[in-house]
Amino acid sequence: MSERLERGEEDALVAMRRHLHANPELSFEEERTASYIEERLREVGITSIERVSGTGVVATIEGEAGDGPTLAFRGDIDALPILEEGPHDYISTNPGVMHACGHDVHTTLGLGVARALWRSKAELHGRVKCIFQPAEEASPTGEPIGAERMVVDGVLDDPKVDGIFAFHCMPTLEVGKIGYTGGPVWARSDLVEIEIHGEKTHGAYPHSGIDAAVIAAHVVVALQTIPARRIDARDPCVLSVGKIEAGTSYNIVAERAQLTGILRTLSDETSAQAAAQIHQTVEGVCAAFGAGCEVRLVPGARLTANAVWLEEATVEAMRGEVGRETLVHHAPQMGAEDFAAFSTRVPGCYLFLGVRNEERGIVHMLHTSRFDVDERCLSLGVRAMSAAIKKLASEWGDVAPV
Repeated sequence: MSERLERGEEDALVAMRRHLHANPELSFEEERTASYIEERLREVGITSIERVSGTGVVATIEGEAGDGPTLAFRGDIDALPILEEGPHDYISTNPGVMHACGHDVHTTLGLGVARALWRSKAELHGRVKCIFQPAEEASPTGEPIGAERMVVDGVLDDPKVDGIFAFHCMPTLEVGKIGYTGGPVWARSDLVEIEIHGEKTHGAYPHSGIDAAVIAAHVVVALQTIPARRIDARDPCVLSVGKIEAGTSYNIVAERAQLTGILRTLSDETSAQAAAQIHQTVEGVCAAFGAGCEVRLVPGARLTANAVWLEEATVEAMRGEVGRETLVHHAPQMGAEDFAAFSTRVPGCYLFLGVRNEERGIVHMLHTSRFDVDERCLSLGVRAMSAAIKKLASEWGDVAPV
């Protein structure tokens, strides 16, 4: 896999990934990570480096082969508030913080792509921005965060980005494989907040009150009929209530209950349909028991979907570099991420990178305390992505729709 990389670069990729893994930082706290990225870029001669959105880093590689598009590769850099349990010697040195979603790999891929394109800039048309994005894991707020904040701060401008690419580690895909979806990649995600208003009374006399806890239980069950019975079974929809709070004492009927959950879909139309049904279901159940309610849906990550023409061209370009059998179709995921802040504004291509190795026990899912990767994915990802970017940049006029 690595024979076409610069001599010793595969070892450098592994060393970078392990350093990043051992030194994780949470969203918008990635100061040491950003400094490390800048150091690794400068050591090979890359000088066009700037900070965007605080801890975000952008490196621009100017091609020397003539005119061409401005393409971008994005790697997210933040970690999760998880206590790592892995057996390896590069375990997190920041207790309670862990790269459990592979952002250490994504950052390393960004570094590897930037370094590879810098070394071969004589063959590169146009230019490439390597975007190292903070706060992908941050929770939705009223202010722009993560990718959206970088866009607001101009990362896709001056010069305008014509197409953007990304990888994500995929523990369901064997190392040595790259997965493409043919369209939707990550689900749209909406936060669901429900508050039920009952009437407090002594637990020995429940008939004199309205039990918000009992009503909450009915609401949870009723909500499951939305994806199971009211949404077309061929249209993916996940509705999960993950948190319930009710009551103040064991012998007092609860006056209020709060439920929090997520709605995930692979189309905006299904999201709108499910949202309307959530309101109707909660309001109907509460009315049946004589309770009041408030229902709020807070938009989170938007649907991440590939520009099909760009995905097809990228897959073919990668096959030319790493072999046809390496690129395989993979199902879209009901997880969510914020790449759509980029890909709804410019054409995007988001691919899965296989990291699974059952023989070595590297099988644990994302966002778990034992998540790890087979590091052979690093050289494959760098080779495939840097080769595809160079090829597409040289053929952009023939590939991109008019």
